[in-house]
Amino acid sequence: MAVGVFDSGLGGLTVHRAINQRLPDLPLVYYGDNAHTPYGVRDADDIFDLTCRGVERLWQEGCDLVILACNTAAAVALKRMQETWVPADKRVLGVFVPMIEALTERQWGDNSPPREVAVKHVALFATPATVASRAFQRELAFRAIGVDVEAQPCGGVVDAIEQGDEILAEALVRSHVEALMRRMPHPQAAVLGCTHYPLLAEVFQQALGPDVQVYSQATLVAESLDDYLKRRPEFLGEGTASRNLTTGDPLRVSGKATQFLRRPITFESA
Repeated sequence: MAVGVFDSGLGGLTVHRAINQRLPDLPLVYYGDNAHTPYGVRDADDIFDLTCRGVERLWQEGCDLVILACNTAAAVALKRMQETWVPADKRVLGVFVPMIEALTERQWGDNSPPREVAVKHVALFATPATVASRAFQRELAFRAIGVDVEAQPCGGVVDAIEQGDEILAEALVRSHVEALMRRMPHPQAAVLGCTHYPLLAEVFQQALGPDVQVYSQATLVAESLDDYLKRRPEFLGEGTASRNLTTGDPLRVSGKATQFLRRPITFESA
């Protein structure tokens, strides 16, 4: 009954941690494509091919349901995967929709027409590929009208986090926030559109100011997964063991992941 969690590197561990806290008895198989991170600077075909390869590996582990805990993969590859590649007995879900549903105060699966919402000015912080895809704006338009989104591509932040350089990561976040706020001085809400970014949520909040509500994905995704599995238990796969897989060097990735989550975590070769 394992569920797969896919990410380009370590960022998806924030989603993995939140799912584990909410569903502690659910086996999770994590796949980090650390050999090819970051995805945010790759082209669409490359992201699609790498994501499909990782999802196939999770299917081999008995995960009929896979969460793309990588916003870049979800933004660039998910729609194409669902339309052309995912078989009927499997499910691949992304992390954007739960975030947007929370932002627009909708329940999971509410397919009513788009409507006016309280939040009119939204700052989106994401990787360059996620920003270029405009997937956030597309999904938001299905649910809300009259919302102004200002997107800031946050180059370098994922690299700094993956390399464990917290000082550089924090400096880059402040720089990106300043750049966005020159274009949108008074955002009402900010969306952290990358699963690496919750690790720097306090830095984003400090740079944005106390009046901006910061939306982070991990908890929202865990809540949505809990609800989804209650309604669709047939997509609990046959796997029974939790594992952490990486395409990178397992020893190095284990060390970075332990630093990342501030608790021991061990990876093995994918």
